Amino acid sequence: MTIYNFSAGPAVLPKDVLQQVQAEMVDWHGSGMSVMEMSHRGKEFMGIAAEAEADLRELMGIPANYKVLFLQGGASSQFAMVPMNLLRGKTGADYLNTGEWSKKAIKEAKRYSAVNVVATSEDKNFSYAPAQDQWKLDPNAAYVHYTPNETIGGVEIFWTPELGTQPGDVPLVADMSSTILSRPIDVSKFGLIYAGAQKNIGPAGLTIVIVRDDLMGQTMAGTPSMFDYKIHADNESMYNTPPTFGMYTAGLVFKWLKARGGLAAMEKTNREKAGLLYDALDTTDFYTSPVAKDNRSLMNVPFVIKGSTLKDAALDEAFLKLAKERSLLQLKGHRSVGGMRASIYNAMPIEGVRALVDMMRAFEKSHG
Repeated sequence: MTIYNFSAGPAVLPKDVLQQVQAEMVDWHGSGMSVMEMSHRGKEFMGIAAEAEADLRELMGIPANYKVLFLQGGASSQFAMVPMNLLRGKTGADYLNTGEWSKKAIKEAKRYSAVNVVATSEDKNFSYAPAQDQWKLDPNAAYVHYTPNETIGGVEIFWTPELGTQPGDVPLVADMSSTILSRPIDVSKFGLIYAGAQKNIGPAGLTIVIVRDDLMGQTMAGTPSMFDYKIHADNESMYNTPPTFGMYTAGLVFKWLKARGGLAAMEKTNREKAGLLYDALDTTDFYTSPVAKDNRSLMNVPFVIKGSTLKDAALDEAFLKLAKERSLLQLKGHRSVGGMRASIYNAMPIEGVRALVDMMRAFEKSHG
């Protein structure tokens, strides 16, 4: 039986990519070396890195006045790197609070500046995203930060906040860790985008930062060299040894995406997958989606069984047991919210979602 991995991250990778990694593991293209053994400054790996960046630029339509950085430290390091680099002499920044990852970013930013929470959905347990006309923006803020997709809560913002896009305007910053490459976006509307790789890009350990040129080079006093975007940009992400294996795998994923029609085609597939699962949730009283319909994530779908709670999760355990028996793995919800969560990133085939829906209906029939 085919195994389907619904993990929120590290997450499923395309089977074709994994098979290519396997074939090239010991000897990359006749070099006699594994990519994991190569010098990051050798011509072989420099070629891999350049091709990966070029393919990402093509997929996302990244303008020439933006740098693409391949860094370590995960998206959580960016919670500190963003204010260190983007405050640029100002004393405060704006943050939207839509869930657990927004809260972590806010907590870290408070180490370096005043934080103005422009809006929050905590009043309804982070089950929706406040519209921009509800935001209380500070015109003197150094930047505005938001999380377009909350991995834990399954809340996605499908519109891009409208801010200025010229140097001197307040730049928009986005943590796109769990939504990057799932659908097209207009990069020019953002000052900075960052994303951990372990959901839609590749293995854990790689972080991608896309940053507009004018926002670099004005770090706050005391910023370590490794936390300075301009140093990484000036050294083409080679200031230190980068996460070479992650970059190589990401490059293969980028080619996989291009071969399937790019991000517009991927969005169509992702909407079809998510639609199947949400339709299953909406056509029964046995399961419930806690997220407002306008903000239901295409990537992370949390749901609960009627009557199940964090304190009384007997039905959840029975559900997960049957799921495992059917080779549907990693469906347990985050420990902070309970229930179930199906992460259906780019690499999750539609057959996996169909198998999950079939299993959900079977479980309802026997336990409803």
